[in-house]
Amino acid sequence: MTVDVRTEIVIGLPRDQVAGYTIDPTHAPGWYANIESVEWETPAPLAVGSRVAFVARFLGRRLAYTYEIADLVPGERLVMRTAQGPFPMETTYTFADHGPTATRVTLRNRGEPKGFAAVSGPLLAAAMRRANTKDLATLKALLERNRPA
Repeated sequence: MTVDVRTEIVIGLPRDQVAGYTIDPTHAPGWYANIESVEWETPAPLAVGSRVAFVARFLGRRLAYTYEIADLVPGERLVMRTAQGPFPMETTYTFADHGPTATRVTLRNRGEPKGFAAVSGPLLAAAMRRANTKDLATLKALLERNRPA
């Protein structure tokens, strides 16, 4: 079963600030509740072909996976695909101006769960949607709280 989860939020900061912070993997543990650690497998900065290893806890399971950057348009889009992990997954972030000083952030996760996750596809999609919604709200609060005066 294919999982395809899309969530959005508007953050009250300019697109370059929001995108710059959001796509930096070292910031992920600060706003993704389930991500425990991040490790660069290739040298920074982020570029097409970069590989980043994540350890997360989701639905009571420890997940270790490596994303490879498939597409990067600074300030507009980041696409990452699993190069190694429990199942093939693609994560896409897009950033669009929302008025003169805000940004619409769209987070999309899609993939083909295998094993245990395949059996519980609808449950997995609902849990991902809840987690992504909370994570984007955390990102919004973090960025807007630290907004320059």
